[in-house]
Amino acid sequence: MTWQELPEGWVLRAVPGPQVPPEVAGQAVPATVPGCVHTDLLAAGLIADPYLDDNENRLGWIGRTDWRYETSFAWQPGDQDRVDLVCAGLDTVATVAVNGVEVGRTENQHRGYRFPVGALLRPGANTLTVRFDSAYRYAEAHRDRLGDRPNAYPEPFAFIRKTACNFGWDWGPTVVTAGIWQEIGLHSWSTARLATVRPLVTVAGGTGRVAVHVEVERAAEEPLTVHAAVAGVAVEVTVPAGERAAVATLTVADPELWWPAGYGEQPLYDLEVTLRAADGRTLDAWSRRIGFRSVRLDTAPDAHGSAFTLHVNEVPVFVRGVNWIPDDAFPNRVTRSRLAERFGQALGANVNLLRVWGGGRYESADFYQLADELGLLVQQDFLFACAAYPEEEPFRTEVEAEARVQVTQLAVHPSLVLWTGNNENIWGWHDWDWQEPLAGRTWGRGYYLDLLPRIVGELDPTRPYWPGSPWSGREEIHPNDPAHGTMHIWDVWNTDDYLKYREYRPRFVAEFGYQAPAAYATLRRSISDRPLAADSPGMAHHQKAIDGDRKLQRGLDAHLPAPADFDDWHYYTQLNQARAIQVGVEHFRSLRPVCMGTIVWQLNDCWPVTSWSAVDGDGRRKPLWYALRRAYADRLLTVQPRGGGLALVAVNETAGVWRAPATVTRLVLDGEPRAKTSVELDVPAYSSVVLALPAELARPDEARRELLVAEAGDTAERALWFFAEDREVEWPAAELDATVEPAGDGQRVRVTARTVLRDLTVYPDRLDPSAQVDQALVTLLPGESATFTVRADAPLDPVALTRRPVLRCVNDITGDTA
Repeated sequence: MTWQELPEGWVLRAVPGPQVPPEVAGQAVPATVPGCVHTDLLAAGLIADPYLDDNENRLGWIGRTDWRYETSFAWQPGDQDRVDLVCAGLDTVATVAVNGVEVGRTENQHRGYRFPVGALLRPGANTLTVRFDSAYRYAEAHRDRLGDRPNAYPEPFAFIRKTACNFGWDWGPTVVTAGIWQEIGLHSWSTARLATVRPLVTVAGGTGRVAVHVEVERAAEEPLTVHAAVAGVAVEVTVPAGERAAVATLTVADPELWWPAGYGEQPLYDLEVTLRAADGRTLDAWSRRIGFRSVRLDTAPDAHGSAFTLHVNEVPVFVRGVNWIPDDAFPNRVTRSRLAERFGQALGANVNLLRVWGGGRYESADFYQLADELGLLVQQDFLFACAAYPEEEPFRTEVEAEARVQVTQLAVHPSLVLWTGNNENIWGWHDWDWQEPLAGRTWGRGYYLDLLPRIVGELDPTRPYWPGSPWSGREEIHPNDPAHGTMHIWDVWNTDDYLKYREYRPRFVAEFGYQAPAAYATLRRSISDRPLAADSPGMAHHQKAIDGDRKLQRGLDAHLPAPADFDDWHYYTQLNQARAIQVGVEHFRSLRPVCMGTIVWQLNDCWPVTSWSAVDGDGRRKPLWYALRRAYADRLLTVQPRGGGLALVAVNETAGVWRAPATVTRLVLDGEPRAKTSVELDVPAYSSVVLALPAELARPDEARRELLVAEAGDTAERALWFFAEDREVEWPAAELDATVEPAGDGQRVRVTARTVLRDLTVYPDRLDPSAQVDQALVTLLPGESATFTVRADAPLDPVALTRRPVLRCVNDITGDTA
């Protein structure tokens, strides 16, 4: 068995058409494989960067053009029985030819293809050509043939098995890609090969079991042997002549259990599978790392409706999740190191689950391997989002083939704990005025409630499947019913203030979010507007949400003073995003165990944009990230409205009992105490405790001048409760003392408050795009101090570090803060 990669010598050409600009027409463009047309044209200097300014608007012709990739390669015949051309990923409508002879066609980005080519190869030089037809032309032809279907955006993404958000989203650019986006090469083999290896790993009663399901492809009918080994245990099974499948079962006594981050370690075991011929020759081999853990989903009815609780190793896990979108519209730019950085940011915010959203793509092997190694749980959507999808051919066949490939490939990963049928499509059918325009046409129900659960049940019965996000569990119950299953909350952001989160008592919130612009350095790199303004042309282009800026302004008007300039607007909108999500997360966590999970929309961005992300398109952490770290902490103190008054809620997401003395003090803004109470926290593992506060604490004398401070020593971060909105609070002009000193590879900014300083934040990227800071959104009472550690490629100006607009707080609007 040999593998010959074919990554070199590729040339890209546009197939002639009136839409192709003169500077591209006829050009032979060096192509990178894996890669895509956009990145090749960009590297050749033939197009402007689609992420900058409004360049995207002038590049729509790329998705409406046919493209031709070609390379030459050397090949010499050997003693192999078969030679296959293996295409791990083609995007999307491709015709493949070897030495001028067509060998196959593809219509699905989300699966690989294998074509026999041995009879076409010749000694010496050979040519390989891959022609990509326009994704638009393909999708629009099927739309016209089958009848249009309603969706959230005026694009035909439901009529092609391709990354839906390539066609644009309310956070993403319209960059309809084409190209050889995964590896391509020649596989030479004899007698037989391992077509699929699908290990199903279970653990019960201290015993691990690995059922290794193997399918073989044959070039000869002879007995074969499958050898499997893991954790010092080995087994062999025979595949008799004429048969093509076998199961090798390994039993491992007392394996170390794999746990989610924060619940334990992530031990992984090497699983080795070898295929041997009748004479003992090794024909093929496969290896992966597996983990032993159990997972189940509790959806039992109870007094509050029906649950949605994920259990790992029989421990109920409160999901502290984030939604994951493609980290770049061009997947070849998402490297393992980039993923590792993003996963580190997730873990740094105390996240324990990533939901791979259904409008994106199945992620790379690196993605799932890193999740396994780091203990990040993965909820995997099948790739359907925000549209009615046709179930006619060729789509049903393609969907089934795609699902079988992906379930088989991903079932090995212990991090994967839940399959989900779609994003918002069942909800859309109920509530988005789809039924009349559909007029009885298919819309995807058969996929989500029949085909996909059957495939998961057949190929991966070790994991739960849930038909949609959101989904209530039964068709007779509204799919977004808070009392049952999972829900999405989008009236907050779209129409209502974020304080409305506190009106919900959901079982599991799988999507909710609030927008803010990207970091200042990201805006400055990607937008050339002079000056930057909330409504300047570049800012407007990088705001894809319908009425997004109006919704941002509505949120500011409800909570914060009027911004005096762009610097105020930028700080306040980022602050409001952080507060909105912190309000939601803390409220939902305070409902534990009625609510057992939140998945914030969203962790990341694919380009520089105003969006719901915690980490922007250049990888910079927005203030939301720091708020999420606080709200998702293992031990959370939060003040919540309860029964007409206020309560202190302590949430303990650790395996140990949380015992600590706590105090709650009602203060005037100048630090003078008005009332105080002391309590003893005694919070069992994986639970919460609600403690009603006395009326003298819950009812201020002067709402515009008072706050509550709840503290439990160093066992948890303190909680604050303000009785009035910032725009109503009688803030004193900010007064502070600030010093800057070197600190190892960075600088320490120490701020001491002479007045209250609300949500003090340092923005060092305004001075150097490389700069980062370790904390944000710190509220100081008079006399208190905080230290911010700033790291950058070079030391920053100490004076600039301690002045507006780098150093900000809510009550600095009257002037500089130093």
